[in-house]
Amino acid sequence: MYEYVHGGDIYTARDLTNNPHLIDFSANINPLGLPPGVKEAVMEALAECHNYPDPFCRELTQALAAYESVSQENIYCGNGASEIIFRLVLASKPRKALLLAPTFADYEKALNTGGSTVEHYPLTVEHDFRLRKDFLNMLDNSYDMVWICNPNNPTGQVCEASFLQEVLERCSPKNTLLVVDECFMDFVDEPEKYSVQHLINSHNNLLILKAFTKTFAMPGIRLGYVLTTNGRIIERLRAAGQDWSVSIIAQKAGICALKQTEYLRKARQLVKKERQFLLEELKRLGVRTYGSMANYIFFQASDCPDLDKKLLARGILIRSCANYRGLSKGYFRIAVKSRNDNLLLLAALKEIIKVESR
Repeated sequence: MYEYVHGGDIYTARDLTNNPHLIDFSANINPLGLPPGVKEAVMEALAECHNYPDPFCRELTQALAAYESVSQENIYCGNGASEIIFRLVLASKPRKALLLAPTFADYEKALNTGGSTVEHYPLTVEHDFRLRKDFLNMLDNSYDMVWICNPNNPTGQVCEASFLQEVLERCSPKNTLLVVDECFMDFVDEPEKYSVQHLINSHNNLLILKAFTKTFAMPGIRLGYVLTTNGRIIERLRAAGQDWSVSIIAQKAGICALKQTEYLRKARQLVKKERQFLLEELKRLGVRTYGSMANYIFFQASDCPDLDKKLLARGILIRSCANYRGLSKGYFRIAVKSRNDNLLLLAALKEIIKVESR
């Protein structure tokens, strides 16, 4: 039977618990929710749904070009970041790829679908799941593609841009494509220290993956994009699937979302405050956290490997990380949410830890 390996599966959780009012900490979504302006844009877009969507997302890429300070021809939009991941594999057909472990599961899933050989660089608990300098030693001529999630999912550890530039300089002479997933970068403090967007003009083997999903709380609309100066890859992306993967609703929602500057400012402030609050409270509970530089917190609760099940019984859904490559039972990820939701989670954790420590 097919196994779903991501967070956000409130549907199965509802079936298991018969509880329609679950609090979902398993998906790392902007706690402010979908911006009201985007809701209005979605409603207005319905009037145009008798037409096919623009296959080139012209208005959306124009808006993105201004928002990201890049050329319009350097943007490709897709049905969420995950669809672009699969298209990238189909478009580039890598024979051999290098991934971190643990990291986002869809990289390996896509590569396996494309018949690629996949090797892994292990991120270990001994080094707080950080990517270290010895990663550079692995970058030989055998790799066609390297994937780095920054900040990494699920650990929330970040790589500085200066280090990623070293990675790029190792990859460039070998024509190795480097895909840097920056889908959570909007929630990182001082993102300019970590983003490699300023390097796309000087490295056409660099692809930066981004999404509206987490930043603007619109996972149900499905909208992502990739930034690259590699025109050949963009053309291949267009040829690697259907022409209408981005719906009219998604395009209009994206255009409107990019205008929500005050919403995004408030969201960043809220996430920063609540992330620190959760980290301090988890420390008081004796829970070991790692990384956690974005809008989610990665922690270990080895004394309670079934913590996710105990919380689900209390109406709270968290992400067990046991099915990530390189991790085992006892590792979990939680979203940073509103203070009220965070307090409910902490109260449940206190109850469970108190019982477990008896």
